[in-house]
Amino acid sequence: MTKPIYIFAGGGTGGHLYPGLAVAEQLHKSQPEAKIVFACSDRSIDRKILDSLGRGFAAVPQPIKPLPRSFCGWGRFCRSYIASCAQARDMLGDLKPAAVLGLGGFAAANLVSKAAKVGIPTAMLNPDAVPGIANRHLSKHARVIFTQFESTQSCFAGRLQERVRCVGCPVRSDITNANRAQALEHFGLDSDRKTLLVLGGSFGAASINKAVYALADKLDDFAQGWQIIHITGEANESAQTPFGKIRVVSRKYCDHMDLAYAASDLALCRGGASTIAELTATATPAVIMPYPHHRDQQQKLNAAELVSSGTAVICEDEIDTDSNKANLGASLIPILQDEEQLLKMHHGISGSDKSISSKIIAQWLLQNS
Repeated sequence: MTKPIYIFAGGGTGGHLYPGLAVAEQLHKSQPEAKIVFACSDRSIDRKILDSLGRGFAAVPQPIKPLPRSFCGWGRFCRSYIASCAQARDMLGDLKPAAVLGLGGFAAANLVSKAAKVGIPTAMLNPDAVPGIANRHLSKHARVIFTQFESTQSCFAGRLQERVRCVGCPVRSDITNANRAQALEHFGLDSDRKTLLVLGGSFGAASINKAVYALADKLDDFAQGWQIIHITGEANESAQTPFGKIRVVSRKYCDHMDLAYAASDLALCRGGASTIAELTATATPAVIMPYPHHRDQQQKLNAAELVSSGTAVICEDEIDTDSNKANLGASLIPILQDEEQLLKMHHGISGSDKSISSKIIAQWLLQNS
């Protein structure tokens, strides 16, 4: 009997892959003989994520590039698009997948659209509150569109809204199953102190790092009661951090986010869809600095439910370091010094079971293949 093959297409920012890995994990549990192939971008972050978390799933980088920001980039984009179209046709012809799941972003486009044209069942996962350009394009090719937020339905064209199913954002099981004592030992942290987790997504966030470094003297005042896990991003690590008293464990990249969340009492982070889902699943309160360059303020919208429930606060990223130092000080310092507020924020998060969304999506793939 031929083993069924499923293609999960997407990537480019790293964040697109995490929900896909959660669905792949669930699909493999339900159908162990199935083969899962991730058609990702050719960016190094995708390979790093799949190598560390992919558990043996095959990975095929695609030559496709994102839409260019200037006229001079269109030649390179067109060449990559033509090459990616040819690769997608070859993959579909050679692998004959039972179904294709689009994970979002430019790396999902060609495989999802071409699979739909030849009658292969297609689904799309859109965990952000507002779909981006690629997902708006892909939506017309998907038989079903899975979302994290109810409000996302209205962002799609009227005729497509009946395809939308709000199921939440899949989160890998290891994220919610980690042990705090093991996590503290892994990072070499003190069990008598609370832990602030600072992260900026898969690539890190230079403006968050600079704001934290600018606030170092204030954070040093909390050295007796707090410690920091700082995931800087590979391009953003400072050669010498300005902290003098507070214990800081710095990593360029963390392939054990399960342990990072388990060790943490509060997070300072971006508002990417996967991050929001992980904060919710692990019941981690947060100060969220949304990525400031999205025209639709996507990350602020992602965080809206956590903010309205009192479990997160928004700190505007104004890009300028001095402004961000002031903003972050006003948002973060009151929480660090008020244990009652931190406890209240923590209790406001349900720690919802994110495996339900993985099961629903995996079940759809199985039933429609």
